[in-house]
Amino acid sequence: MALRVAVLDDYQGVARDYADWDSLPAQVEFFHEHIADRDELVRRLAPFAVIAAMRERTAFPREVLAALPNLELLVTTGMRNASIDMAAARELGIVVSGTGGAGADRSWAPTAELTWGLIFALLRRIPEEDRSIREGGWQRGIGLEVVGRTLGVLGLGRLGRQVAQVGRAFGMDVIAWSQNLTDEAAAAAGARQVEKDELFASSDVLTIHTVLSKRTRGLVGAAELALMRPTAYLINTSRGPIVDEAALRAALHEGRLAGAGIDVFAQEPLPADDPWRSTPRTVLTPHLGYVTEDVYRNFYTDTVESIAAHLQGAPVRVLNAD
Repeated sequence: MALRVAVLDDYQGVARDYADWDSLPAQVEFFHEHIADRDELVRRLAPFAVIAAMRERTAFPREVLAALPNLELLVTTGMRNASIDMAAARELGIVVSGTGGAGADRSWAPTAELTWGLIFALLRRIPEEDRSIREGGWQRGIGLEVVGRTLGVLGLGRLGRQVAQVGRAFGMDVIAWSQNLTDEAAAAAGARQVEKDELFASSDVLTIHTVLSKRTRGLVGAAELALMRPTAYLINTSRGPIVDEAALRAALHEGRLAGAGIDVFAQEPLPADDPWRSTPRTVLTPHLGYVTEDVYRNFYTDTVESIAAHLQGAPVRVLNAD
């Protein structure tokens, strides 16, 4: 019987086009719809020896992994996936392999580009004006320039530095804060280090670029949002749970923030009745930060390579080795 491979969360139905799946001596099945129910997920995946996961769209905690006795290899796109229980996979004899594509192996991150897309969409009112034209209107709003305004960067790692670099190029005053940031590191990125409260109080645009962890979950809560000016904008292209979503929605509904550009959510995909869908003063995108043709090509090509290497007994880019 041929090896069975499941390719999960192929939302756009394009995974087959970005790699040579036919080179594998395997039966490959593409799942286009997200399977949210855990019991249904286990039932559907039980026959497969190899699962290819797209980023963190589907979680693999111990309970799911233990319920998949045929699973030998779990390939995740990227070299980090917080939704996989790596220790459990190792104990169960499941190899977890990663790919290149959107991480440190790229000189410029597409998420940084999307961040600026959201900033300009908000400040120049691009979605509203597009809608106005289509509805027969003309110039219904007045936009803002970024030059001379203050860009606050929460998390000055690789992505934060790239966003800061563009901000400086547009003539913005760039300030930054993170838990381990130094004055020297901030200056090297063209930013000025400030205290956390000052970051929120002084930013005209505050953009989040920190990894989701126990210490960053809920890092931006009601108290931090209350420090922001009603003319300020918040951008989140990192992870939804870093922000208290209910507190942010309340601030937007009440006009305590000028707007928010959100690419990431605590629950993805968003349910049809999710309150984000009716939240005003927002530009919402469906976790597009890494979704580009170049990244997908790298992701899926490396996924096929990982599967082939596993079949040859020489797994590559193993993430859960002893």
